[in-house]
Amino acid sequence: MSTHRGRVLLAGETWLTYGIHQKGFSAYTTGGYEVGSHEFVAALEAKGWDVDHIPNHLATETFPTTVEELQLYDVLILSDIGADTLLLHPDTFVRGERTPNRLAVIDDWVRSGGGFLMIGGYMSFAGFEAKGRYHATPVEQCLPVEVHGYDDRAERPEGVHPRVEKSEHPVLSGLSGPWPYFLGYNRLIAKSGASVLLTVEDDPFLAVWPRGNGRSGAFASDCSPHWGSPDFMAWEWYGAFWDQLLRWLAGSDT
Repeated sequence: MSTHRGRVLLAGETWLTYGIHQKGFSAYTTGGYEVGSHEFVAALEAKGWDVDHIPNHLATETFPTTVEELQLYDVLILSDIGADTLLLHPDTFVRGERTPNRLAVIDDWVRSGGGFLMIGGYMSFAGFEAKGRYHATPVEQCLPVEVHGYDDRAERPEGVHPRVEKSEHPVLSGLSGPWPYFLGYNRLIAKSGASVLLTVEDDPFLAVWPRGNGRSGAFASDCSPHWGSPDFMAWEWYGAFWDQLLRWLAGSDT
């Protein structure tokens, strides 16, 4: 049985779909709800992490608004959840009331000792049409990378393999063999003082750094399809990689 690692809050990795089907003269619509984190969460739980998940459609109202609430967790993960989802609480957007800036709360929590990770995707970093919108926010200040103010996607349908830059780092220790292919990533700029552990085409693919008393990391691609390929999902080190990354972010290097 796995040793208990700690508690993780994952926000994002869900979406609603609405389809229009045209068949000659007639048409009909379909709708659905998708969760992209099943394998990711299962891999973390198998390693001993307790994972609480806030889906995108609930995060606007239920994501923590104080450092004290976040102190229940060892690591916070944002994956495919745009900045506006956290900035525009209904009390502000609908009723015109003041509410805490939850992006600033995240940075305050990290500087007080928390571990923070952003995972790439269409609503991460800058994202699709820059709608992720983390450029020039407190979350960008917290991350070991600079975020572009424009669409930062690097779509690579031919597949790209990350290059290991620091195999001795605790996050990558023991992960032998070549990395699996990925089908895209967010293009980022490593900050001075960041440790770039993986690169693709000279872009930082995985970067980490200390932030005050805490630590933060940026993984430029996805934890699940489409960017996270079936090859990555089936990789023998998939669970070990995420486990070691979260342990480092939580302040445990062993």
